[in-house]
Amino acid sequence: MVALTFPDGARRDYPTGITGLEIAKGISPSLAKRTVAMALDGTVVDLADKIEHDAKIEFVSREDPRALELIRHDTAHVLAEAVQSLWPGTQVTIGPVIENGFYYDFARNQPFVPEDLPVIEKKMREIIARDKPFTKEIWSRDEAKKVFRDKGENFKVELIDAIPADQSLKIYKQGDWFDLCRGPHMTSTAKIGNAFKLMKVAGAYWRGDSNNPMLSRIYGTAFAKQEELDTYVKNMEEAEKRDHRKLGREMDLFHFQEEGPGTVFWHANGWTIFQEIVAYMRRRLKNDYQEVNAPQMLDKSLWETSGHWGWFRENMFQATSAGDDTEDERVYAIKPMNCPGHIQIFKHGLKSYRDLPLRMAEFGIVHRYEPSGAMHGLLRVRGFTQDDAHIFCTEEQMADECLTINELILSTYADFGFEEVVVKLSTRPEKRVGTDAAWDAAEDIMRRVLKQIEERSGGRIKTGINPGEGAFYGPKFEYVLRDAIGRDWQCGTTQVDFNLPERFEAFYIAPDGSKKTPVMIHRAICGSMERFLGVVLEHYAGHLPLWLAPVQAVVATITQDADDYAADVVAAARKAGLRAVGDLRNEKINYKVREHSLAKVPALLVVGKKEAAERLVSIRRLGSEGQQVMTLDEALKTLATEAAPPDVKRA
Repeated sequence: MVALTFPDGARRDYPTGITGLEIAKGISPSLAKRTVAMALDGTVVDLADKIEHDAKIEFVSREDPRALELIRHDTAHVLAEAVQSLWPGTQVTIGPVIENGFYYDFARNQPFVPEDLPVIEKKMREIIARDKPFTKEIWSRDEAKKVFRDKGENFKVELIDAIPADQSLKIYKQGDWFDLCRGPHMTSTAKIGNAFKLMKVAGAYWRGDSNNPMLSRIYGTAFAKQEELDTYVKNMEEAEKRDHRKLGREMDLFHFQEEGPGTVFWHANGWTIFQEIVAYMRRRLKNDYQEVNAPQMLDKSLWETSGHWGWFRENMFQATSAGDDTEDERVYAIKPMNCPGHIQIFKHGLKSYRDLPLRMAEFGIVHRYEPSGAMHGLLRVRGFTQDDAHIFCTEEQMADECLTINELILSTYADFGFEEVVVKLSTRPEKRVGTDAAWDAAEDIMRRVLKQIEERSGGRIKTGINPGEGAFYGPKFEYVLRDAIGRDWQCGTTQVDFNLPERFEAFYIAPDGSKKTPVMIHRAICGSMERFLGVVLEHYAGHLPLWLAPVQAVVATITQDADDYAADVVAAARKAGLRAVGDLRNEKINYKVREHSLAKVPALLVVGKKEAAERLVSIRRLGSEGQQVMTLDEALKTLATEAAPPDVKRA
């Protein structure tokens, strides 16, 4: 017999080997009808699985949040069946659930095109309507390899060879069609429903290796309810409009090219925004941090000491001496992060407990290798600037420092228009340096700080735990902000580190004259400045607040009679501290308005013969149909006040 405990606390005995479906039917036919899976001790499994041991049992309905992954997984299987039904001979490879949906990779001579998607969707709806049950079978390896080999499914044969010998080989069937799969699945295809959509096609190398065959990938998504799908599709359409790469072209901010993969070619407008963000951060740090700068390239021995050479080497760019005839045969690494350099600065000269906390900040350029397929505009690059800081403090000062950093991070995000923030504690990963005792101490303090963060915010700031997601040298807080269309972005971090200072033998003199190892807190607010700028662009859809806009005002003429006055207006605007330019081209004013609106210029000051005679300007605001006529002095005073950065306004 097995003893099963239900969510209401009731405990009942059942014969060993009973299935979840049998239990659900025994309780009520309606329960069995609406249940699509079960959870045993918190793990979701097939409803038809036999129960062999005592456990806590929960029945999972289609509306349960845990069922969403099952819906998407099942939809991927139906996609694969539909493709093979429409194009016999196509090989299926893998089809995992991913964030916001799923994909499936196929091997075929002719890649899919967007026009294929409606045809596939129609076939998928036919398969779902058949309401075929998902059934699981355990096959031997030899049997499975023979079946797939006979079908011409060579990629499946390769996958079978990669499955560890101690794992069962599961085959899931939906009618006559079947696939190699870990599961679990819902009870039948009809449980998927019709709230799904195929989103796009792409190419992908088998197992992500450019030496392997190129496959044809189909992305899709699925939800429990149609209104959830409609909302998602609407948000995706909005996200496409906000894509920072598109905005970068329209606003003339930056570009990428093959000769510098993953590195940004900043244009004047983009560099202006970048420098405005850096200037803002410098003002926020001015009284509390020392700004430093560590070398871009350091001997590999430093990275061996830090542990990066062992744990992070595949992501590091390396360099050697200039030529074969040089005496210097050392191996260097282009820094992927700033922390080892800051430890060297801390170690240069004796430090006392009276010097702590010592806060060092650097807007340091770092380089990390990212696969070519992973790079994505400003959001995923190989070379970026990190608004990095390291605080060296005593263990007793650590909690207060983390709380102070938290206030700085949250107020910074608010100044950039992000009010919804989640703070998550990421705990020790499987691969790490340092003793368990040191990790225990660090995590214990950070859990207490996390609780204080939520309490201090009055519950406004949500918190959570990311088990096993800490850095290899210490636990960390991750700051996840939500943008205008509900997307989450992980940006800032606060990482507590007992390990690196010890590995580098950094110390300070304690009150009793002994040498003590400082705690090192790694802190980033924007994280990657490039990525943060991309997030800000998409958050505002390019309609940046006036203080961030690269060109804050354009003075546009209606007729050439106003050219001299327009030049005076531009000069006066610049004297008032505004980033202003003139547009004196012999073009119609409506053409100029459209062009500067596309470039997301916040304010257009239109001047003609009448405005010149009376020293007026007609202000058109981005996104507004109307215009407002003001005196020049009044207009510039209004714009200059609005253009002051939020921290300056508070000062």
